[in-house]
Amino acid sequence: MGSPKKNQNKGGFFAAMSSGLSMFGNAMHRSINGLLGYEGLEVINPEGGKEDAEEEAHKGRWRQEERDSYWKMMQNYIGMDVTSMVTLPVLIFEPMTMLQKMAELMEYSQLLDKADECEDPYMRLVYTTSWAISVYYAYQRTWKPFNPILGETYELVNHNGITFISEQVSHHPPMSAGHAENEHFIYDVTSKLKTKFLGNSLDVYPVGRTRVVLKRDGTVFELVPPPTKVNNLIFGRTWVDSPGEMVMTNLTTGDKAVLYFQPCGWFGAGRYEVDGYVYNAAEEPKILMTGKWNEFMSYQPCDLEGEPLTGTELKEVSFLC
Repeated sequence: MGSPKKNQNKGGFFAAMSSGLSMFGNAMHRSINGLLGYEGLEVINPEGGKEDAEEEAHKGRWRQEERDSYWKMMQNYIGMDVTSMVTLPVLIFEPMTMLQKMAELMEYSQLLDKADECEDPYMRLVYTTSWAISVYYAYQRTWKPFNPILGETYELVNHNGITFISEQVSHHPPMSAGHAENEHFIYDVTSKLKTKFLGNSLDVYPVGRTRVVLKRDGTVFELVPPPTKVNNLIFGRTWVDSPGEMVMTNLTTGDKAVLYFQPCGWFGAGRYEVDGYVYNAAEEPKILMTGKWNEFMSYQPCDLEGEPLTGTELKEVSFLC
C-alpha cells in the first residue's frame, strides 16, 4: 500500500486462508455449475467481464485431475468451518509461515509513531486506522502461508526500532499471538479465525483481538477488522476481497473510526475502495476518510452532516517517515 509499493509483484495467497476447493470443466462450452453439480458457482474476473471466464479458469493453480480429486473430497464441507480439518497440497503455499505473515503489519509502523506524537485525538485515529489498512496491500498475494507447529516462534527487529515476536499457541484450531514494541507504542494481537467454505470461495471471519497502546499517555486502541472473502479458489484467477466494516476504537476517550470496505462489483466496480468517518464519543463525524486499501488513504475535516468543511482540502496520509 502507498507509493513505495506500487511496482511490487501481486502474486500469492492471503495469510488468513486455511482452505477452499472446487473444479472447472473441460474446454466444452457447458455450464460450469452443471459440471460441478453445485449451483451458484461461476468464474468472475474482477478486472474485466465474464467473456474471458474460460481463459481465466485455465490460469488457475490446479491441474484438471487435482481439481477433480479435491472437489470430490471437499464438496461435503460446503457451509462448514474448514480451518483445521483439511490437508492441503503444497502447491498453494508460499515459503513463509503465518508467524512471519503477522509481522508484515509492522512495515508502516511509523504511522503509529505519528499517532503517539500527535496532539489531535481525531488525527490519532486517522493514523492508527491508516496503519491497520496498510497490511491489506499484502492480501493481494493469494498463496497460503504454512501453519506453524505448536510452540514455534518468530522474531523480527526492523529499521524503525521495533522488536516483534510471535508464537503459535494452539494447533487445532490454529491460533497465534504476537507482540511488538518500540519507544512509541505497544502492539498485541491474538490471531484466530473462523471460516465458511462455499465451494469455489471461502469466507474468513477474524475473531481474535488487536490492541495498540500509545506510550506517551497510555491511550488504548482496539481494532475490529472486516471479514475477507477468497474467490476462485481452484478454477479461475484467485482474488481477495474484504467487504464490510473496519472499526478502530479509542478505548480511552470513546472516539472511533468506522470505515466501510466496498465489495467488488461487476467489471471490478468499487474494488479496493474504502470510505468512512472518524467520530467523537458522541458519535458525531469529525473527519472524512477515503481511499483504496491497495494504494492510499486520504482525510479531510467535516461538519456534523459529514460534508467537507469549507476552506479545507483532502490530504493524503503519508506512509513515509
